[in-house]
Amino acid sequence: MCTSHDHPQGEAAQAGAGRRGLLRATALLGAAAATGLALPAGAEAAPASARARRPDPGSRRFTLAVMPDTQYLFDGPSIDKAPVEASLRHLLEHGREENLVFLSHLGDLTQNGAQAECAAIGEAFGLLERRGVGYSVLAGNHDVKSSSDDQRGPTPYLDTFGPRRFKGKPTFGGASADGYNTYHLFRAAGREWMVLALDWRLSDQGYAWAKDVLAAHPRTPVILTTHELVVSEDQLSDYGQQLWDRLIADHDQIFLTLNGHYWPAARATRKNAAGHDVHLHLTNYQNRYFGGAAMIRLYRFDLDRGVIDVETVSPWILGRAKQGLNELERQEIELSGDADRFSVEIDFADRFSGFDPVPARAARPVSRMLVPGTVAYWRFESPVAGTVRDLSGRGNDLALVTVGGGSLGWSADHHPDQPGHGSLEFQGFKSPLKGAYLRTVDGAPLNSATFEGGYTIEAFYRLPADWDPDHHAWSGIVGRTGTGGAAGKSGDDPDEPLATLSLSNDREPQWAMRPLNQQGIATNWGQETPLETWWHLAVVNDGRHTTLYVEGCPVVRNPKAPAVGIASVGLPWLLGGYEYAGRIDQILHGRLGDVRIVSRALPVTSFMNH
Repeated sequence: MCTSHDHPQGEAAQAGAGRRGLLRATALLGAAAATGLALPAGAEAAPASARARRPDPGSRRFTLAVMPDTQYLFDGPSIDKAPVEASLRHLLEHGREENLVFLSHLGDLTQNGAQAECAAIGEAFGLLERRGVGYSVLAGNHDVKSSSDDQRGPTPYLDTFGPRRFKGKPTFGGASADGYNTYHLFRAAGREWMVLALDWRLSDQGYAWAKDVLAAHPRTPVILTTHELVVSEDQLSDYGQQLWDRLIADHDQIFLTLNGHYWPAARATRKNAAGHDVHLHLTNYQNRYFGGAAMIRLYRFDLDRGVIDVETVSPWILGRAKQGLNELERQEIELSGDADRFSVEIDFADRFSGFDPVPARAARPVSRMLVPGTVAYWRFESPVAGTVRDLSGRGNDLALVTVGGGSLGWSADHHPDQPGHGSLEFQGFKSPLKGAYLRTVDGAPLNSATFEGGYTIEAFYRLPADWDPDHHAWSGIVGRTGTGGAAGKSGDDPDEPLATLSLSNDREPQWAMRPLNQQGIATNWGQETPLETWWHLAVVNDGRHTTLYVEGCPVVRNPKAPAVGIASVGLPWLLGGYEYAGRIDQILHGRLGDVRIVSRALPVTSFMNH
C-alpha cells in the first residue's frame, strides 16, 4: 500500500492499528496429514512418497489460497513470523481435504524491503518448500523502491525471492529476465492452469514478456496476480486501468485477477475485448488487528456447480482459540462481509470457449446404442418424411399424425451427450389443439409388450423460452395409449392412459403408469427442469421397483411400492403426444432427441448420455 499522501486510505493513517469445514476452529485444533500442492503439466515422474502428498489433479473441485499484504509483520525491529507460519501450516494440514493446489502472495511482504525483513518471511515460506508446495510471490511498493519498475536491478527482495529460489520447483514455469515477474503452472480439474505473478510496476519489457508467456500457453486459463489493480468497489486505479488496457482486456485467457495494496476489500467486473467477464478482486487486511494477522482468502473452485466460493479467515487467530481470544481477535476470527465471503458464478466451459473450446462430442453409431434387450430405438438426424424407422430392427416404426393443421419441424440442435445429432421440433398448443406427434404403427411388437422382467425408457428433451403452462403443460414425451378402464384397472382415474412420461405445469417430469400388479397409478416425480436446456430422462424398472433419473441422477420422489411391468391393451405408443379418455389431449411443445426402450433395467453407466 502506498503512503497516505498518495491515497486517502494510506498506511500512515492506519499504522497504529464456510461453506465447508476448513474454517471451523475445531478443524485447526486437530492435526491432519500434511500435503503438497500442485504439479505442472509433464511433472509426473516424482517419487511415490511425493505423489501421495499431491492434490487430485482430476477433481473438479479445488482450492487456491491467497495471502495479501503482510508488511506490518515484517517491519524493521518488529518482526513476527508466527501469523504467516500459522497460515502456511494450516494450509499444509488441510491441503488434502481442500484439494489445495496453489498459494499466491499479493505483494508487500515486508514494510521496508530490508534484507532482514525479506530473510524472515523467506524463512517462513520455507515451510512450503520443504513440503514441495507450489506458491508465488511478487514485489509490492514496500518490497522495492516504489518509484521504480521491474527494471530496477538487484534488491533484497530479489535476493530472497528471485528465480533461483523457484528454479526446479514443480509448479515454476519461468521468470522475466529481470527476475521480478514469474509464471506458475498447476494441474486441476483435468487441465493446466496458470498463475501470472506480475511486479508492482511493469516496464515495456515486462508487458512484452507477459504477452509472450500468454502466447506460449494459448489454451491455458490464467489468474493474474499483482499488487495494485482494483482500488475500490467497481473501480480500478490509474495503474490498474493501464494494466487492463495494455494486457488484460486483449487476453481472453485472463479470467480472474487478484491484488492487494488498497483497503477495504472490493470487487470489480469488466468485459474484455472478447465480450467475456473478467473478475477483478482486491483483498487486503493490513489495516485490521495485528496487521491482518496473515489472513488468507480461499478460492474454492467447483466446475460442476459453475462457481467459485470465496472465504477469508485468520488461521493464526483460529489457532489461538484454545488459549482464549481477546476482544479484537474475536472480531477478526473470520470475515463475513460481502467483499470477504461471496460466490462468483462462472460457466467455465463457456468462459474458456474463446481460447480453449470444448470439442463437441461426436455422434455415435446406431450399433453402439443397441444394447442387449433393446426393443425400440429412434433418432432424428433429418426431417421426418413419412415413416420413422425403428433402428433396433424390431419393427416398432413410427407414423406421423397431425392435428389442427400442425406440423413437425426438425433441428440440428441436440443434447451434448446425445448419440444422434438432431431433434424433432414439436409445436403443440392446447386450445385449440394443434400440432403433430408420432405413434407406433399398428401391429408393432411394442404395442403389446408388458415388460414383466423390467424396462428402461430414455429420452432427451428441451423446452423453448416461450413454453407456457397454460398452453403446453402435461404434454407427453413418451407414452402408451389405452386407458386404465380399458385394461380393467379401476383405481384412480380410469380415463388416464396406461403409461406416460409427461411434463407438469411446473416442467417436472412425471412417469405415471399402471403396473400389472396394481389397480391404481404408480407415479415417479422429478424436479422442475429449466427452459432452454437439454435434459436426459431415464425410467428404470428392475422387475419390482421403478426409479426416475434426471441427467443420470435419481429423483427424490421415487415410490417404494412394488411395480411389476406395464399394463397393455395392445394399442400404440406415442412420442410427443398425450391421450386422455382415448383421445389426443395435448402435444409436446419442445424438442425431442433420441428415444430408446430396453426390456431390462440398465445401470446409469449404460444410459445413452454416457
